[in-house]
Amino acid sequence: MPGTGWIRLCVPGLLMVVLSACNPFSEARPMMDGYVERVARVLETEPELSAIDSPSHIPRRRDRVLTMPELELGMLDFLSLYGCELQFVVGEKNSVMGKVMQPLNRLRYELRFIRAAQDCIPETEDEDLVEVLNEAIASKRETLPIAIWNATWGVEEIETLFTLAKGYYPVQSEGNPVADLARDSDRMNQVVGALLTGNVEAYALGAKSPGAKSPGKGALDESSLEFAGAVQQRWQAEYRAGQLINSAVLVTTRLNDATALLQQRIEQRPLCLKGKPNNQSEIVQSMFFSVYIEKIQPYMSDLRRARVELIEPLAMMAERQRAVMPPEFASWYRRHLSQVADDSLWLELDAAMAHHTQSWQALLEQCGMRPGA
Repeated sequence: MPGTGWIRLCVPGLLMVVLSACNPFSEARPMMDGYVERVARVLETEPELSAIDSPSHIPRRRDRVLTMPELELGMLDFLSLYGCELQFVVGEKNSVMGKVMQPLNRLRYELRFIRAAQDCIPETEDEDLVEVLNEAIASKRETLPIAIWNATWGVEEIETLFTLAKGYYPVQSEGNPVADLARDSDRMNQVVGALLTGNVEAYALGAKSPGAKSPGKGALDESSLEFAGAVQQRWQAEYRAGQLINSAVLVTTRLNDATALLQQRIEQRPLCLKGKPNNQSEIVQSMFFSVYIEKIQPYMSDLRRARVELIEPLAMMAERQRAVMPPEFASWYRRHLSQVADDSLWLELDAAMAHHTQSWQALLEQCGMRPGA
């Protein structure tokens, strides 16, 4: 019959969609909601699902970007006329494109300026000029942390990495969803740490002006900061940090909901009389292993691993720059990145997981079924 071929093609796809929709453990929200409902069911009570608080968005770019101080115009004009590589570096900054540099390019410029100015000094006999060069280098070193901040936390690309619009961290994902981002974070942290501790020359060496000699084969790629562009492109293409934040809030809330049910039963009539197992305790234990141990705990382990690999390095990249961190960002950082702040959502997640595990142990111990006993 006409159209039957189309139906045969569509039915398998529709079946996959239906099966996926019927599996409450395929996505974080239905899995965690369903877990609370199952705990309530085996404890013969009603589930109470608390509202999921909305995490805060990363502050707007205008609240993250710091104003970059400039050298005095007279000094800059004077240096632009001097006949060494610094002349070309300053000339690039004074060009039309130089006036609208993106943050990462501005950081490259600041490093090139420092290197070129230092290279000029041995070639200069004019004491007045040497003094001007030293003043310029000191000024650039002093303001370098601002350029570093803008090139990391002030870029647009990081907003996608932390977007909250992409739902929750995936359940039972293949491979490691944050592997590339984790490597990126480690490399960025190495550079930020080195620059902030004064190791400017190594990175400035690879930040020469166009046409200058490139580092030889085997030279450290990071010294040119070329890798940083690829890192920021990945930030713009992936959104795992935001998903992890969403999932941390979700899991914390639902674990606390389930813990409240467990505690309610513990504080009321015991699950088992005189410690002897019964039909209900066996049902409870079966659900504990089949759902909590086999479904919920693996997801919490995935969150913990991703947190260590991605969130903690990002927190370190922010913490290292606390001296220039804008106030609007500081409050967001304490809540969404810090591992030690009083209002850290990660500390709240740790507490929720610990309390939930203790509640399960206390409940099952009433029947001589304490896990690990």
